[in-house]
Amino acid sequence: MGNAAGGTTEAAHGYAAAHYIGGGTGGHRGRYRMGVVRDGIDPGAVALDLAQSIFRRAGYSGRMIEEFQLARRLGPGLLTLYGVGTTIGAGIYVLIGEVAARAGVWTPVSFLLAAVLAGATALSFTELSARMPKSAGEALYIREAFAAEWLSLLVGLLVAAAGIISAASVVVGGVGYLRTLIDVPQALAMIVLCLALGGLAVWGIAESTLAAAALTLVEIGGLGLVIATGVGSGGAGGLPVAEILFPSAPFPLVGVFAGAVLAFYAFIGFEDIVNVAEEVTEPAKTMPIAIVATLVIAGGLYLAVSVTALAVLPMVELAGAEAPLALVYAAGGGDPRLLGAIAVLATVNGVLVQMVMASRVLFGLSRQGSLPAFLGRVSPATRTPVVATVLVVVAILALALLFPIATLAGATSLITLAVFTLCNLALWRLKRRGPTPPEAPNLPIWLPVTGAVVSFAVLVIEIVRRIAVSL
Repeated sequence: MGNAAGGTTEAAHGYAAAHYIGGGTGGHRGRYRMGVVRDGIDPGAVALDLAQSIFRRAGYSGRMIEEFQLARRLGPGLLTLYGVGTTIGAGIYVLIGEVAARAGVWTPVSFLLAAVLAGATALSFTELSARMPKSAGEALYIREAFAAEWLSLLVGLLVAAAGIISAASVVVGGVGYLRTLIDVPQALAMIVLCLALGGLAVWGIAESTLAAAALTLVEIGGLGLVIATGVGSGGAGGLPVAEILFPSAPFPLVGVFAGAVLAFYAFIGFEDIVNVAEEVTEPAKTMPIAIVATLVIAGGLYLAVSVTALAVLPMVELAGAEAPLALVYAAGGGDPRLLGAIAVLATVNGVLVQMVMASRVLFGLSRQGSLPAFLGRVSPATRTPVVATVLVVVAILALALLFPIATLAGATSLITLAVFTLCNLALWRLKRRGPTPPEAPNLPIWLPVTGAVVSFAVLVIEIVRRIAVSL
């Protein structure tokens, strides 16, 4: 399938390692040039050319990569489960209490509002991913919209770094909980976990995604247990369901919006879908379906869980709980350790998905000519980027074993919000430049503007909150 952004058919074996300019959405053939941007000089591109010349002197080829391509084996079902798995995670098991502390009985409204706010960016990603179904999607969107190689490379590296740091953080947390159940050396558990998941990621995209899909179904099953337990207990300890669905209490505007900002983070994850675009069948059709389905499924689960939690637990207990869903499950006679085990599986899923995502970003950046060619090589046996995956696994393991990563992990959400803002602006600029390709959804131009404003606002709020906490 041709690159929708450039209106051209791509070379059969990847990108040229040169600066790609033009194409846009107007149907004109793109041009490969080194460093020159239309009527002027792009300093970032010049700097990148220098870096690429260094890579070549070190033995890394800057020519077009004539190698095997990634295998297209992901359809709408598997891709949606991949997206749901990276979105719901283990965070919802804690987040529901924090949102309830701010929004009270209006907690479901906070989650609904967060879904709408995140939905603007999610829809922007549907059009972008259909226009340019390539690995390292966020970097490519920036490159096409702003013709800034340095910014494209920076965004790509930040996305990969965020995935690696997030995975390392999850490894530490998951192993820490595992050691409360099983007496095992921490370092050994981390090494075994990372190597096992890394081997699965190298094995094949279908195999790793099937494993992630199975773990996702377990996560969904865990939330289903919470909902079923709440229904079975009759909601005696909390609010009447009618009061939750149609609150009579005054609408706390500030509290609901504060809760929505928190709940917004529960919807982050759909963006990882774009980085496996080269392994998706009919990506221009499948990617938008999977992104929207991910948001709808996650939103539906969050709404059901929030209603259940409010119905089962008294507000004071719910708002102050460190593990509110475990309390909901226990209130119905369930063993909270089962939810704890499911949360561990959710962390394992998170690590696997981030390994896949980060390796595809490095692969995509290599195929775009921004990183050394060896990172873009695909194994003919597994049809996966083995070198990039091994590098990601080593980085995750090193961070988990050797570095205090709590502070770094806190920065990943800021990176994601900044990338959301830039990608929305990229779509806005592309739509102003020319018509939308026929294979991509044609969204109204105000939608990416809305997504950019929302993402930037949440970013500013989070930065201000962190500064206030540190004072």
